[in-house]
Amino acid sequence: MKFILLPAIYFSLLLYPAQPCLALSDGEIIGFQSKLKNKPVGERIAFWAEKFIGVPYDKDPLGEYVSRAVIKADERVDCMYLTFRAVELALSGTPEEAVHIALDKRFHSKGIIKDGKVGNYDNRFEYGEDMIHSGKWGRDITAHIGRVKRANGSRGKDFIEFLPPDELRAKVNALKSGDIIFFIKDPRKRSHKDEIVAHMGIIKTEDKKVYLIHASGIKGKGGIVKKALFKDYIKKMPFAGAEITRFHEPL
Repeated sequence: MKFILLPAIYFSLLLYPAQPCLALSDGEIIGFQSKLKNKPVGERIAFWAEKFIGVPYDKDPLGEYVSRAVIKADERVDCMYLTFRAVELALSGTPEEAVHIALDKRFHSKGIIKDGKVGNYDNRFEYGEDMIHSGKWGRDITAHIGRVKRANGSRGKDFIEFLPPDELRAKVNALKSGDIIFFIKDPRKRSHKDEIVAHMGIIKTEDKKVYLIHASGIKGKGGIVKKALFKDYIKKMPFAGAEITRFHEPL
């Protein structure tokens, strides 16, 4: 595939590197954002997640965007970055606005740009469960979907509530495009006491079927962004269950 480099007209080249986003120019991204602006927010999130299908997995343990101190690193993605970018592009009307949304949503407080680089990625959301608790990544609808189980929490939370696999299978049709799925690691298998969310992905519904779009891979080894039938993924997943958040349209 031949890429064509177009001028970066909306933000610093350090934040928007020379490689085109998802093989799209900024102008093409704006075109999609314009066409999607009247669509429900969940459909917009699923649309952008699907654009990443086939993108290689980010093997960097920290994430290339963190190591490079940039907002955009679309050449390779992990599950958290895929979630970040799909939401940021869905909630924005231009690539520049997506950057400003990222500076809000990726951080416990607020991201800071210094000399064209992100200067405070130490303030980022490092754990998926903190994304859920922050409310910045949609409303936690887990208990509204089905019957939950509890597991020990971490960092000030006594417990978490999640849907076990059988309940996810039973309630799969209650999921909507754009729902964010946070997969919960079996407490007995936590490699770190703070690790609760081990993976995440985005739901897309089409033709009465429910799909999971996720960056499937292993740090240090690699992988690729895939789209799989959610019910099939649940059968094989190594997780204890999942929590779910959903963005709602403004009132």
